[in-house]
Amino acid sequence: MFLNSLSINNYKSFSSAKFNFDKKINCFIGKNGVGKSNIIDSIYHLAFTKSYFNPYSNQNVKIGSDYFSINGGFLISERKEEILCSFKKGEKKSIKRNGKIYKKISDHIGLINLIIISPHDQNLIIEGSEMRRKFIDSVIGQIDKVYLKRVIDYNKILTQRNSLLKYFFINKKFDQNTIEAYDQQLISLGIPIYTERNRFLKSFIPIFKKYYNNISSGDDMVNIKYNSNLNEGSFSEIIRSNISKDRFVQYTTKGIHKDDLEFLIDGNKIKNFGSQGQQKSFLVSLKLAQFEYYKEKLGSSPIVLLDDIFDKLDQDRVRQIVNILEKNEFGQIFITDTHKERVENALKDSSNKEEIFNIE
Repeated sequence: MFLNSLSINNYKSFSSAKFNFDKKINCFIGKNGVGKSNIIDSIYHLAFTKSYFNPYSNQNVKIGSDYFSINGGFLISERKEEILCSFKKGEKKSIKRNGKIYKKISDHIGLINLIIISPHDQNLIIEGSEMRRKFIDSVIGQIDKVYLKRVIDYNKILTQRNSLLKYFFINKKFDQNTIEAYDQQLISLGIPIYTERNRFLKSFIPIFKKYYNNISSGDDMVNIKYNSNLNEGSFSEIIRSNISKDRFVQYTTKGIHKDDLEFLIDGNKIKNFGSQGQQKSFLVSLKLAQFEYYKEKLGSSPIVLLDDIFDKLDQDRVRQIVNILEKNEFGQIFITDTHKERVENALKDSSNKEEIFNIE
């Protein structure tokens, strides 16, 4: 998995920018606010058809313009692939592969094997359960298109059921048969999603723990706990026993859409008891486990985007991260940082020579 070239037009802070990459390690160095993260984000956009930092397409258009386009030239399984992502205000986003437009954008997910590590990941710890569900769904969905479709379909049915509950409340009526039809669809989609999340985490958590121990030298005990309503009983019993509450609050209160991951350090929530360094190490370990999972399932090393990760980590942990990536035969790394010397120091023992791009 290798990105050879990148062209950006009217994307966020960039009117126009072109880059050619021929090295495995590529570093974007510059002051805060010059757009380093926007370059990283454009690469992510080509893989996942959306921004990592802002999912609203119209807000990724450069001020003063009405469109953006991102073009990337990749080498995937020894085949050249050209991916073009474009968006014009008032129109749908377009994704093209070698000049051919996708009928469904979701069909593109999984082609470009990629992970990102960024300060934005802090939201996985501090924000609500939706962020953590999106994380687990994105990791599994990158590999398993059937799972991804189930999640998309489940959320559609959930939205329809919630709209129906609101309609019944406003109009002071209720149709049990119609609600049960939606319930059955949620159950048939939700149970395999729950089963797959459980299966995935059983294999993923030991990998995550291994990386955290490597980064932190085994100083802390970390864990991930999977919380789900379905841990308490069958989905059919749970959703039907809560219909009175659902009717009153006008939305579906129980189901796999309420699943959450509890991040723990020494038995306590890392959100409340972890230092900044511990939290960052926790998040980096999550992404390194994601790296290994992708590599094992897809048979190739993913592209790694490291956005300003050296801040708030001591040099020992930084070098440990670089060493881990080296040992795992990474595909290609893109790094952003404000200090050239810090990056060069982190990479001084690397067997691969880095390319430095100074962003003004």
